[in-house]
Amino acid sequence: MASTVTSNTSKTSRPGYGQLLRTRGAWTFLLPGFAARQPFAMLTISLVLLVRHTTGSYGAAGAVAAVTGVSMALFAPYSGRLADRHGQRAVLLPGVLVHVVAGLSLTALALADAPLWALFVAAVPTGASVPQIGPMVRARWGVKLQDSPLTTTAAAFESVTDELTFVLGPLVATALCTAVHPAAGLLTEAGLTLIGGLLFAAQRGTQPKALSPAHARVEHGSALSVPGVRVLIATFLGIGAVFGGMQVSLAAFSESIGEPGLNGVLYGVFAAGNMLSGVVCGAIAWKVAPQRRLVVGYTALALVASVLWTADSVLVLAALGLLVGMCVAPTLITGYTLVDDLVPAGARTEAFTWLTGAVALGQAAAVTAAGQLEDRLWSGAGFLVPMAGTALALATLLALRTRLASRPRSRTVVRVVGHRVPVPVD
Repeated sequence: MASTVTSNTSKTSRPGYGQLLRTRGAWTFLLPGFAARQPFAMLTISLVLLVRHTTGSYGAAGAVAAVTGVSMALFAPYSGRLADRHGQRAVLLPGVLVHVVAGLSLTALALADAPLWALFVAAVPTGASVPQIGPMVRARWGVKLQDSPLTTTAAAFESVTDELTFVLGPLVATALCTAVHPAAGLLTEAGLTLIGGLLFAAQRGTQPKALSPAHARVEHGSALSVPGVRVLIATFLGIGAVFGGMQVSLAAFSESIGEPGLNGVLYGVFAAGNMLSGVVCGAIAWKVAPQRRLVVGYTALALVASVLWTADSVLVLAALGLLVGMCVAPTLITGYTLVDDLVPAGARTEAFTWLTGAVALGQAAAVTAAGQLEDRLWSGAGFLVPMAGTALALATLLALRTRLASRPRSRTVVRVVGHRVPVPVD
């Protein structure tokens, strides 16, 4: 299958955002994909704020949000594999409907002061059915670009897009939950999921072709069997710990100083740092190997995350949050870029969903741990979670970094089939 990249993009030209966005047909999936991503950034913080309001406990709120995150992490790779085999639309349509119904049910139970176990039960399908829009958009880029040098730029662009949603999503969710009603965040999340998900699913012309049964049996091995993917999963778990720990701890800090509405602003600063560094990362023509960039970037992330708990003022916390965000984006972009080198084309969507699921799982664990620390220790103790999560992930990365070596390029012949080449977060 011939590449669909426009003719002004050549193998020798320097990749850039302008060239990327001129790719034929890109905007047909970018715009609805952006709309469909917004709910993902709103889900966790909306859950935390609603359940905290109805139960009075950050621990309970974190536990419910954690169940949602764990469910998403467990089911996301299966969703990616189904999308590879049957097509994105076939997975999205029922998934969107299930997520909306489950999310509305969870909201109703929380408002009815249902027991915690009932919230846990409703949280399972809510998380399991979260539409995997990010990996699906990245998969469409892969079909469009194939072996173009714009693939790294596309990875950066998608990470920036993800982070833009995490600038807007928490701000909108916090504003709705604090100024309108505690349930307004989840209700809006459900509505956006329905509208955005259906619009994205309607873009049939850009979705990768489903694997034929023969290709599914022969070429679509599990992405989890690739050693490098398992290393990336460990590193992305640490990034999830940053997201989850920041969400709960910033909310607790804002409430402790009597300014609950400040939570969305502080998290927005963190996400803005992430987004801005992502823009810069994608604009650089890197000469350093991605394996080395990942180690350097993750080391910086762990160092900055280790001092978050020392913040004692809004300005200090905002500055540290900005620095943490600036360290997150390069590691995410590099990790997603490595998938192209590590994983055969027929398993990349599944690989991307494993990474997305790892972020969600790390976030779920961090939300739970940070909530317990905030309830039992001092305000700000939840910031110990990003420190511990990134330190453990960095140790794993350093010990197993040799497994990130690129696979032999002779295996990339499957790309000419064009059936599936593809990425976070919430």
